[in-house]
Amino acid sequence: MKQLYHVLGAKQFERNELERLFDAALDMEKVVARGGDRRHEGRIMTTLFFEASTRTRLSFESAMHRLGGGVIGTENAAQFSSAIKGETLEDTIRIVSGYSDVIVMRHTEIGAAKRAAKVASIPVINAGDGAGEHPTQALLDAYTIRKEFGKIDGVKIAMVGDLAYGRTVHSLSYMLANYDDVMVYYISPDNVRIPDNVKRYMEEKGVRYEETNDLNSVAGSIDVLYQTRIQKERFPSAEEYEKASGQYIVDAELMSRMSKHAIVLHPLPRAGEITEEVDDDPRAAYFRQAVNGLYIRMALVDKCIVESKRN
Repeated sequence: MKQLYHVLGAKQFERNELERLFDAALDMEKVVARGGDRRHEGRIMTTLFFEASTRTRLSFESAMHRLGGGVIGTENAAQFSSAIKGETLEDTIRIVSGYSDVIVMRHTEIGAAKRAAKVASIPVINAGDGAGEHPTQALLDAYTIRKEFGKIDGVKIAMVGDLAYGRTVHSLSYMLANYDDVMVYYISPDNVRIPDNVKRYMEEKGVRYEETNDLNSVAGSIDVLYQTRIQKERFPSAEEYEKASGQYIVDAELMSRMSKHAIVLHPLPRAGEITEEVDDDPRAAYFRQAVNGLYIRMALVDKCIVESKRN
């Protein structure tokens, strides 16, 4: 029987495995610097994206090419796949499993990746499931923090913006719970506060957190400002979106309140919540963060293929 290594959620990662993945990502930086290698020549990745993506999809595809493999798939699976004909997700996954060696899937529904993994005969990587989780984004976020500071223990981080529908902050919260003396400030409009299940998890793991509406009050004491987009497409109504939109903007004035060692992260894309004047500040790490996604995803793809034993 095949033993498959799936990447489905941030909670599956313990600290030792995270550190090994981060070390592997550092090695992948060297692989990219020398033009890639052919370790997975003949292997194929399928990208099934039922929801829009640029960075995640392209970085995964680049990762596979850098490792010598090939890529098939669709960037608009909801319209350009058998799903439009009524085929179930499970049947799609069963079929695609016969065509490739690893599936990277983004879906609109929470839990879709776990459904896929139950029927897949190859590894499944969750590239985002609705408002649920985005574990590979959390991995690259944590990797970026470690690269920028040399450690994650003791970090003080403010997660700002859409915390209700923002799957990246859910996954990053779970991942940071593996580290010691972390402090998390959840800063959001009232109608998109961090969900109770995330707070319960942090409490169970003994992670300190604080909820507030006031970014200015914590700006000077944090190491990481993790800004997120107010995701218009996830709100139940235009009125609810308008309540949350535009309340937190990272600009030069806010940056002046932050310490010299602090960094600004953002999962991207941005939609006005970080002004372009911030881009030239050396503390603006969000473009470095995006590039780190390639290295982490190379390490993940390599791990999935190597650890998933085939008959």
